[in-house]
Amino acid sequence: MPDSNSLFDEPADLVPDQAPDPGKDPSGHRARLRKRLLDGGAEALGDHEVIELLLMQAVPRRDMKPVARSLIHRFGSLAGVLQADPRTLAGHPDMGEATVAALKVVTVAATRLARQKVRETPVIGSWQALIDYLTIDMAHLTRERVRVLYVNAKNMLILDDLVGDGSIDEAAIHPREVIRRALDIGATALILVHNHPSGSPEPSRADIDVTNRIAEAGRLLGISVHDHVIIGREGHISLRAKGLI
Repeated sequence: MPDSNSLFDEPADLVPDQAPDPGKDPSGHRARLRKRLLDGGAEALGDHEVIELLLMQAVPRRDMKPVARSLIHRFGSLAGVLQADPRTLAGHPDMGEATVAALKVVTVAATRLARQKVRETPVIGSWQALIDYLTIDMAHLTRERVRVLYVNAKNMLILDDLVGDGSIDEAAIHPREVIRRALDIGATALILVHNHPSGSPEPSRADIDVTNRIAEAGRLLGISVHDHVIIGREGHISLRAKGLI
C-alpha cells in the first residue's frame, strides 16, 4: 500500500530515487519527525531534518537522513539546498526527479507567498516584505538575475518584470526600454534589482553607472528610480541608502 503522505505516485521503475526497502519505518523515526514538526513549530527541526522530511514525502520507504545531510554539506545551508539549480540537485547522489520536485515546490510556495505580501501593500511602506521576497527568489542563485519592479502613483507594485539573467550592463538592461515600459503600463516609478552570486551585495561601478543612466532617462519623462537593490547571500544593499542615486 502506498504511503498516504507521499506527494508523488509515480511507479518505482520511473523514479530512480524510489527504491523501496522491506519494512516501512520500523523504528518510528518518520512519525517522530512529523510529530516534532507539528507540535514544535518552525524551530522544532534542524535544517537537515527539514530536508529529510521533505525527501520522505517523495520516497516512502528509504532512510533519507544520509541524503539530507549530504545535501546540507554540499550546498551549505537549508536555503542553499532549496535554491539550488534543479539539474544540479538531480545530479547529486541518490537524488532524482521526485526528490528534486519535493524540494523545489517549497521554494515555489515560499516565493509566491512572499510576492503576494508585496502586492497587497505599498512597496515603500512594506520594504522588509519586499526584501524578504527578493532574498527568497534571488539570494542563492549561481548567476546574476536582473529585474525591474514598476509601481504606480500609490506605490503599489503593478509589474515585476524579470529582464533576464546576466550581468547588469547595457547588454542586459537598456535604459530607454526600461523607461518606455514604465510609460506603457502607467508606472510612475521603478526599483531596479539584481543579485550578486559572489554573495557580497557591494555595488560595482557598472551597477552605479547603469542606475544613474536609467535615473537620468526617467527624469526627463517623469519616471522616478526609487532605488536599486542588490541581493546577495550576505545580505542586501540599497544604492539610495548609500547615497548613490
